[in-house]
Amino acid sequence: MRLFTALLPPDRVLDASGQLADKVAELRSMDGGGQLRWTERANWHITLAFYGEVGGGQLDELHERLSRAARRGRPLGLRIAGGGHFGHRALWAAVTGAPSGAEAPAAAGGAGHRPGGEGVRMLAAATAAAGRRVGLGTDEPRRFRAHLTLARARSRPFDMKAYTAALDEYAGEPWTAGELALVRSNLPESGVQGEQPRYEQIAAWPLGG
Repeated sequence: MRLFTALLPPDRVLDASGQLADKVAELRSMDGGGQLRWTERANWHITLAFYGEVGGGQLDELHERLSRAARRGRPLGLRIAGGGHFGHRALWAAVTGAPSGAEAPAAAGGAGHRPGGEGVRMLAAATAAAGRRVGLGTDEPRRFRAHLTLARARSRPFDMKAYTAALDEYAGEPWTAGELALVRSNLPESGVQGEQPRYEQIAAWPLGG
């Protein structure tokens, strides 16, 4: 099975009035929006480490190592704000640490919490290391950038500057990421053009638990 670790934002920071789903609807209505393949709302997540195919014999050890990584972590005060693009291929919303005093009450800078931006990078590194120790080759970029993918170019390079400029003004509601999720990626099987993978959470561990 194809697996990756992720943080899953709560519905309220995605679907409430004025939050990310509304912003994406605005982006889709812009000139050229139909030339992009927009990710489905159900698939929105923040990838930490991608493992690819994981054999049954590796799964138990991976679970144990991820459980340890989660226990060593801390809840993270985060928010979705701004965005960017990877070349002409993918448009994304940025995930940053919530500014001091703006975090959700459960994440309000207590001793048990870690600064969000730094904490996400540390958690991504820890989950990637867990995979390597199990013998999995992680798809680890040179410089981790916490993000949520919104759209991809369909077939040819697409200029996304207008979309990233529109995202510059966006700042969503802060939230506390309190759980590390292990997610299965089920690839499309129907052969229908444009069908997207289906993501299924198969395990989760509390951060700092």
